[in-house]
Amino acid sequence: MALANGWLILVAVGVVVVAIALGIVIGLRSHAKTEEHERARVARAERLRALPTFRQALNRRVLALSSILLIGVVATLAAGVVSARPMASQTIQPVNTSRDIMLCLDVSGSMSEVDVEVLTVFEELLEDFEGERIGLTIFNSSPVQIFPLTDDYEFISDHLRSIRESFEFSESIPEHWVGTLNGNGASLIGDGLAACAMAFDHPDDERSRSIIFATDNEVNGASIVTLDEAAAYADSNGVRVFALNPVQGKDADVSAELTKAAEATGGQAFGLRDTTTVSDIVAQVQEQEAAALKGQAQVVWTDAPNLWIVVLMISMLSFIVVLWRVRL
Repeated sequence: MALANGWLILVAVGVVVVAIALGIVIGLRSHAKTEEHERARVARAERLRALPTFRQALNRRVLALSSILLIGVVATLAAGVVSARPMASQTIQPVNTSRDIMLCLDVSGSMSEVDVEVLTVFEELLEDFEGERIGLTIFNSSPVQIFPLTDDYEFISDHLRSIRESFEFSESIPEHWVGTLNGNGASLIGDGLAACAMAFDHPDDERSRSIIFATDNEVNGASIVTLDEAAAYADSNGVRVFALNPVQGKDADVSAELTKAAEATGGQAFGLRDTTTVSDIVAQVQEQEAAALKGQAQVVWTDAPNLWIVVLMISMLSFIVVLWRVRL
């Protein structure tokens, strides 16, 4: 047992010593005063003291007074221990679910409605996550990381809501456009996917890594990395891509290209207006096997006064009962 304020034990011991010393001094002084004055004389008092009932009453009185002293000492010391805050240590090794999910959203003008839907669904799904780390990267002609992979769901919720609300803008440059227009062109999905794949940390850990990639694949301009190259990079790092295509079925070539890239990573491509929804995709991601990752062991100290509080309460109650019985 460790004590947060061990010096309070010394204070309690000091109180006990001072109380006993005062009791002795007061007792000696009372005895001296009694000796100075003539005491009432009782004839044949020695015979009275020799009676068994008298000796039993005297022994009970001595036992009761001794009990009061002992219980008082125990109560004082217990109060000192409680005041000193006894503490117990516990070694905790945090375990996190090893699933990482990166939201990768094309924020070009044609994707606004889709992005709002994805962000809204993820806000609603946060309550169902248990240890998964979520990140968000957006892109247009250049990618921007909104927040890295984290399991701080309150933080995630605040940022998802902020980005979602920025789509209802009246200013010339809304929040979700800041930093995404630094390149030439629009919807450079190769660069966007590559940036999202590069956002996964701990490459040597066995983790489930997934990208939910929402884009209409309507590229306008020359990207640094092609979609196939970005998909190959993601696959080489064990990242699966789940593509969400709002124009599935409208442009066969565009859809086929996006489907090919997603399937090359072991993922899939879905049409936004099909029977499959964003929540269904998340469910598939969560079905992937995830190992439990043990974090660094930590020693946690917590207050553990329960035993001493019980001792203090029992001793105080006993003290009051004995005082009442002895009628001091």
